[in-house]
Amino acid sequence: MNRTTVSLIACATALAAVTGFASLSAPDTSGTDTAKAAAELPVERTSLLCPSPSLSDIADTSYTSFTPVTKGTGSDGKAELVSAAQESEDSDKKADGKKAAKPVLTAKEPGTPDTEDTSGGDSPALIGTAEGRFAPGWTVQETTEVAAGTGRGLQGVNCSAADTEFWFPGASTAADRTDYVHLTNPDDSAAVVDIELYGKDGAVATTAGEDITIPPRSSEPILLSTLTAEKQTNLTVHVNVRSGRVGAAVQALDDKIGGDWLAASTDPAGSLVLPGIPKDATAVRLVAFAPGDADADLKVRLASPSGSITPAGSETLHVKAGMTTAVDLGAVTRGEAGSLVLTPTGDSAPVVAALRVTRGKGDKQETAFIPATRPVGTRATAADNSAKGTTLSLVAPSGTAQVKVTASAGSDGGTAASKTYTIKGGTTQDVELPEPSGLKGTYALTVEPVSGGPVYAARTLAATEDGIPGFTVQTLPDDRGMVAVPEADEDLSVLQK
Repeated sequence: MNRTTVSLIACATALAAVTGFASLSAPDTSGTDTAKAAAELPVERTSLLCPSPSLSDIADTSYTSFTPVTKGTGSDGKAELVSAAQESEDSDKKADGKKAAKPVLTAKEPGTPDTEDTSGGDSPALIGTAEGRFAPGWTVQETTEVAAGTGRGLQGVNCSAADTEFWFPGASTAADRTDYVHLTNPDDSAAVVDIELYGKDGAVATTAGEDITIPPRSSEPILLSTLTAEKQTNLTVHVNVRSGRVGAAVQALDDKIGGDWLAASTDPAGSLVLPGIPKDATAVRLVAFAPGDADADLKVRLASPSGSITPAGSETLHVKAGMTTAVDLGAVTRGEAGSLVLTPTGDSAPVVAALRVTRGKGDKQETAFIPATRPVGTRATAADNSAKGTTLSLVAPSGTAQVKVTASAGSDGGTAASKTYTIKGGTTQDVELPEPSGLKGTYALTVEPVSGGPVYAARTLAATEDGIPGFTVQTLPDDRGMVAVPEADEDLSVLQK
């Protein structure tokens, strides 16, 4: 996480979140001589990066932008997406005094989704910026339909913030897989990146994984099979940024069973939650990696609608340090909603993990990925939902929780609606979604815990075409739209130092 401190003479401090920063005027400290508690204020700027959606000429991609309405944001601001290549060109144009090109998408109003469609295999990566009232909780979903060929089916990814380290358990260099690591640099200086691969026996020798330069305001897809000659079915990809920062996502495409985007796992931790396995999943594979020096021994539990269940034959998982471990859980949900919960059997050791989920049978199969994720926290949002084919899964792994879910107005019309749900501890529920009245177009779902224990969430989009159950799953971690800003006393003595 990158943090920036803005010093004012009155010592008001604004702390930066991953997605943006908040700044404010110096507080009135007259009549008090003690510092006040930190205030939760909306961030004022959010940056997101969307990878290039597809190389297929028959790909159809939709971008959906949404900002939930947030109190205390003021009336100004904007949010827009521009192509990474265009950003670089625009910098040159501004230097020459020429007018910059038009954004790919410009948001109109918080609380209502905005959409833009594109087709073909030459759509560029996008760099997005939201400011003012559009910044807190800004979410952009990239959804692509590919009718045939490698990776055919539905592919979806949340555009994400730039960072300096990413873990992707679940990648592959097997003969039937074509996996790319997409790296997008939003800054004005080059980024230098190392890509490390870890298989079942540890680190995999690579020929070109070090010192990869990503030019300013550009994006590079790196084909994993060009980094190593080894054919590994289950790999963990570690993206380590030596200089600068990037956005990263893995596009995992299979010749026979579709494909999807693999988002980064949450930071290595002793306990992990992987929410929202579709109830009709025909095969689930758990891939885990222990990045530290210690092996990890994990309890494997399925949080079902009725409570915690131990998958038969997979009660525990031993993950050797520095090695990728995979276990096939089969049709573990058995027709019910489910989420996987991993906890240490004894001493805790950090791990990262993801699930590869398959729906359908025979030549009608399609796959998606669910990485371990952070809890919803204060609020999380999923954009690009439709009247049919959307499922929201909520899991409360440790204690009962109340959760408010709001379905926004539609992109082409309608009125927002909300419902509050009680999720019992140790269970997963596929909730009945609130229905926006007069819905036209797509809508966004915003999840806000009201009380109780931590809540994790995932949204599934499904669209069956030619008998193939296309689907994609996105987790809903906290949107980091609010930032804690401590109020401080005036201390003019700092000017004398």
